[in-house]
Amino acid sequence: MNAMKSLGSLCIAVAALLIFSGTSLAEGGSITYKPGEGAGGGKHIVFVCGEWEYRCEESLPMMARVLAERHGFKCTVLFSINSKDGTVDPSVKTNIPDMELLKTADMMVVFAMDLELPDEQMKHFAEFLETGKPVFGIRCTLLSFKYNRNKQSPYAHFDHRNKDGGYATALFGETWKGHYGHHARESTRGLRAGLYEGHPILRGVHDVWGPTDVYRVTKLPDDATVYLYGQVLTGMNPTDPPNLKKSIMPMVWTREIKDDSGKESRVVMSTIGAAQDMESEDLRRLYVNCIYWALGLESKIPQKANVDYVKTDWKASRFGGGTFKKGLVPEDFEIGR
Repeated sequence: MNAMKSLGSLCIAVAALLIFSGTSLAEGGSITYKPGEGAGGGKHIVFVCGEWEYRCEESLPMMARVLAERHGFKCTVLFSINSKDGTVDPSVKTNIPDMELLKTADMMVVFAMDLELPDEQMKHFAEFLETGKPVFGIRCTLLSFKYNRNKQSPYAHFDHRNKDGGYATALFGETWKGHYGHHARESTRGLRAGLYEGHPILRGVHDVWGPTDVYRVTKLPDDATVYLYGQVLTGMNPTDPPNLKKSIMPMVWTREIKDDSGKESRVVMSTIGAAQDMESEDLRRLYVNCIYWALGLESKIPQKANVDYVKTDWKASRFGGGTFKKGLVPEDFEIGR
């Protein structure tokens, strides 16, 4: 009986802590950051975190906390979960619980690679895309899905290996075409697009660098607008000179897609965005600006958006397969921990 009382007291204490810290947990394995004051006005952003290389399980909760606490958005992060022990496990490609929370989302941020989710989870992803609400894709999201087990799935056409490039080409205008910079040897300098340097998306954004390499982009649709280009550097330091044998590539772009009825959908794609890249203050600021724009709030983009980390000195883990921190559960990502 005493043990049961102690367990009950612990549960109450944890619940109180979560309420105090501005976070809440869902049973399936997600975490929600409640909105503070800000121009976001409580609009709900759901982050789908499901890739194994670039440590999005660290970076997306960090960005969600910034957007909630600094800008007033309600932010929910969905993780790849190991169903055996309930831990956050990026190597799991077949289970992202709580996808039904997309029903209440005003916007979706996707950071995914090589997923083959059960149809009952994919259903919510596909239904969100059909709403025409804004979507922001990051880095390897161009190769979000790879159907090897269930090629008869109604969602198998999302696979990036399809002739039409899967859903990524339809939505972002491009699919995976390979690395352009030398992976893990040549880093990336972000160059502002001069024709759009006065656009609100680039407000306060001047110095973008990241250790990941530039992706190859071969063709974008006519309705794509590039705001940041990726320049290949000769090494892994921000002071390394550019590799002048390689050109620049589109790196952050938007689309405004109109359906047959004339309804417009706003889409953002960024091929830079590993957790280590997001240590760049101006890259975080660019992301915040893009989210404001995607939600139709461009008139409220600050002159210099506050992207300071929330109640922690955040430091990213190195990108690479198997470099994730093992044994973590969603509540380990609550504010202040």
